[in-house]
Amino acid sequence: MFQKLLELLRQVISKMFPKANMSEALQIDIPVSDEMSEAIDLWHQIYTNKAPWVDFEKVKSLNLGASIAAELARLTTIEMSSQITSAQTKDSEGTSEASVDMFSDINEDYQLQVIDKLRVQVTYAAAKGGMMFKPYLDGNHIVVDFAQADQFFPISFSSTGDITGCIFTERKFIGDKVFTRLELHNLKDNLYTITNKAYVAKKEEEKLGAEVPLGAVEEWKDLAEEATIRFKEAAYPLFAYFKMPKANTIDTSSPLGVSVFADAVDMMKEADRQYSRTLWEYEAGEMAIEAGLDMFKSGETSLPETSDRLFRRFDTDIQDGKPFYEVFNPDLRDDSLWKGLNKILQRIEFQCGLAYGTISDVQEVEKTAEEIKSSKQRSYSTVADIQKSLQAALEQLTYAMMAWKSIEKANGVAGIKEVLIPDNFEVSFEWDDSLIVDSKSEQAIMMSEVAAGLITPEYYLKKRYGMTAEQIKDILPGMDQSELPDDKLE
Repeated sequence: MFQKLLELLRQVISKMFPKANMSEALQIDIPVSDEMSEAIDLWHQIYTNKAPWVDFEKVKSLNLGASIAAELARLTTIEMSSQITSAQTKDSEGTSEASVDMFSDINEDYQLQVIDKLRVQVTYAAAKGGMMFKPYLDGNHIVVDFAQADQFFPISFSSTGDITGCIFTERKFIGDKVFTRLELHNLKDNLYTITNKAYVAKKEEEKLGAEVPLGAVEEWKDLAEEATIRFKEAAYPLFAYFKMPKANTIDTSSPLGVSVFADAVDMMKEADRQYSRTLWEYEAGEMAIEAGLDMFKSGETSLPETSDRLFRRFDTDIQDGKPFYEVFNPDLRDDSLWKGLNKILQRIEFQCGLAYGTISDVQEVEKTAEEIKSSKQRSYSTVADIQKSLQAALEQLTYAMMAWKSIEKANGVAGIKEVLIPDNFEVSFEWDDSLIVDSKSEQAIMMSEVAAGLITPEYYLKKRYGMTAEQIKDILPGMDQSELPDDKLE
């Protein structure tokens, strides 16, 4: 079924950035299979509520793609915090004031450009399989672009499968023309190359078109056609790939991630169809009148628009000596239809790594304690894996931001012989552990630790209920003042 959907998509969707055009224009092979490109297009259509099977006259949409991606993004980023701070290196006594100021400036950009926007961007990444974080210099600030999965193409990889070269795409529509900019990043050894090229074509054309100067678009006029940076030691490229931690069943050899709902596409189609059947049951079951012609007022030949198809008029007006008249009011089958839809939704939850009751009816989920534990653990594991992948991408992003800050300190790219990226910084992360750890289990463990004398009752009350020292003192009046937990637990 999934392959049929890809084939349908291939027929109805024109490619935004024809891969063959880019390969020819840049004379670079793009190792992204057609299957992966088509799958990303399909996930985009599903997320934007334009799935190939949706026909708003016949097949209504539950918009499950957007709901699933948004829920996983919410669970991943809720109460998340991250900071960039200076750190002492092992071979130095401290960090200079200038370095502290630089880290403070970078952290400010990091909070405004990344952390404050993260939930929305994680939603897009979850829907399409991944996202590129690409920082760049804008004056003395670092700005971060978020390239969605259909806006970049990897071109080279390290021996471990990490992306080391990539083409980023940007489009501008001006009048009846579309301008496309290709930005190529490539890291080889410690030499980093950035190349910019621009093309123009008519909107209706499915190609890049003819190459034009970057100055053809006002926003691109100050970009360099090519820049080369030599790093003293480069561990990562100047971008970071955030990949959904899910096995790629579309192309098992591809380093690209897949959508969180990639395995559930067929069931999502069935859910939309079942939902449409349920809505039709209500519409078809509306009360109507079947009547003979003489039951209509003189000269009246039409019926209310909302009920056209439910009224029928007969030429035989008399039945048993009386005008024909019958109420159409059938029993609805909605209960069985809703139950059928709920079973499909539960299957989708399982395929997407979500707990039962996330999108299905919570009243119809598992009943036993073991089933509840297993279901919740599935959601915890999914979120934990996404958080781990996101943290790795953000750590690589901060490295790229440090590189650009070092370039700025060296007065730009031009004339730089070698760039040294500072390593005396660290990135801290805090996640909402209650999503990963069962709070009841955690409480039981802490209570057993109190009973065993491993932790104090004061610590337990502070950690579990957030009590202040004075509140704890009221509950435990015999507590020694020296054991007040506020200082040591903050």
